[in-house]
Amino acid sequence: QVQLVESGGGLVQGGGSLRLSCVPSARIWRIRAMAWYRQAPGKERELVAGITNDGGRTRYADSVQGRFTISRDIHKNTMYLQMNSLKPEDTAVYYCNGGSALPGDYWGQGTQVTVSS
Repeated sequence: QVQLVESGGGLVQGGGSLRLSCVPSARIWRIRAMAWYRQAPGKERELVAGITNDGGRTRYADSVQGRFTISRDIHKNTMYLQMNSLKPEDTAVYYCNGGSALPGDYWGQGTQVTVSS
């Protein structure tokens, strides 16, 4: 069982930036696919961004394309989500996810991101 630990959430004004981090208990290159999902109150969990284990392929939700960037640092064994130009509608609990395909079997505990208007 792989554990995923997120950090970096918080409160930010609209237009601001945050960077989320996810550290897995296994070596990151062993996890074929990783992603960030989010869930806002009263809404279903949705895919925000995904990345393959070699970092060669990424994909983004239309709502964050051009504003968010997903990346992996093999040496630091960490996955990141750089979030720029944040909007109030980005407010949600953000979850790190990983596995052989998306959504993977492994989930983090979630980190709250709140964007004020």
